[in-house]
Amino acid sequence: MELVREVYTHTEEFPKAETFGLRMQMRRSAVSVASHIAEGHGRLTDAELRKSLGAARGSLYEFETQNELACDLGFIDRDSSQQLLGVATETAKMINGLLGVLEP
Repeated sequence: MELVREVYTHTEEFPKAETFGLRMQMRRSAVSVASHIAEGHGRLTDAELRKSLGAARGSLYEFETQNELACDLGFIDRDSSQQLLGVATETAKMINGLLGVLEP
């Protein structure tokens, strides 16, 4: 959830032309991370949770790529990009930790 809040804050100043472009993609992928985790938590088996955590991790990697692109295009400054990457990295560590303790 922290990632989603940070992404919404940092993408607020994107150019108007990006309202439905990269800005929306970054927001969508961040929301997808949280949504997949929540969905998996509601499932009744470790296998279903693992599947949802895998999807969350995929969305997180998608976000990281979009973040780098937004920085390269000058839509977000390097410091903000690094801050978002830090939150994404912490999120990835939590996902990987959960995956490590679940039965395959």
